[in-house]
Amino acid sequence: MTATASADLSTRDRYERDGFVVLEQALTPAEVAALNAEVVAMVKGELGPIDGSPVGPEATEIEALAATLCVHFPHKLSPLFADALRHPAVVPVLVDLLSPDVKCMQSMAFVKSEGKPGQAWHQDEQFIPTRDRSLVAAWIALDDATVHNGCLWALPGSHRPGVLYPQQEQQDDRFDCSKEAHAFPYDDSDAVPLEVRAGDVVLFDGYLLHRSLPNYGGHGLRRALVNHYMNAASLLPWHPQPGVDPGMADHRDIVMVAGTDPYAWNPLTDVSAVHVRRDGNGGCAPVED
Repeated sequence: MTATASADLSTRDRYERDGFVVLEQALTPAEVAALNAEVVAMVKGELGPIDGSPVGPEATEIEALAATLCVHFPHKLSPLFADALRHPAVVPVLVDLLSPDVKCMQSMAFVKSEGKPGQAWHQDEQFIPTRDRSLVAAWIALDDATVHNGCLWALPGSHRPGVLYPQQEQQDDRFDCSKEAHAFPYDDSDAVPLEVRAGDVVLFDGYLLHRSLPNYGGHGLRRALVNHYMNAASLLPWHPQPGVDPGMADHRDIVMVAGTDPYAWNPLTDVSAVHVRRDGNGGCAPVED
């Protein structure tokens, strides 16, 4: 099975059946090139200070990319990445899948250089909880992603039960994050590689079990921009504030990308700092200097 199989089904039908769908060539080559250049400028500090950046303006492009695993919240520094949150090829599909009102709470620019590890099986909803199971990731390929350079792998249909599986410590050096999902009723042999071209966008459900393997080398970088969205009518109990009733916990560091904000009476906040994630620290938290 490939990422573009079952083209006879509608986008919504494929998403509901498999937990993912691919929007082919949603971004133009010029848009992809501009985003890749912006990653380098950002990591080198040319767009402003960035926590944990291991390089500076004197670094070469190769040095900057090799030293960086992921930039969190790049849309807060770059108008280009902010515009990507609202890409016209992506937002209408999100509206169809979710709601007329859609908000974004996170962006991440991943750089997987040759030799860098992947991430073990996990579900994004474990880390970004929604009230209505509406979390959707938009995984924008900025390079051709293949089994050789660390493309995504998914377990089709694993989102449908709506179950969040337990996590355990993992010791596999193929993976950077220290936790992995386990005790689920699927086997690695059920997994399919999501091999996509630069400019393709993979939309996938927050309950979908997915992982990536290392960039084994010989096929260049595997860069990707990942934005997370949800139904704006759902509260977002992410990083809840002390003293707030659990039922009303709502993370308000968001960007509306479609429709209106049902909770506009609650002011927006700016609490998530732009930072660089590097490998060697578990891969799942900012570097502590």
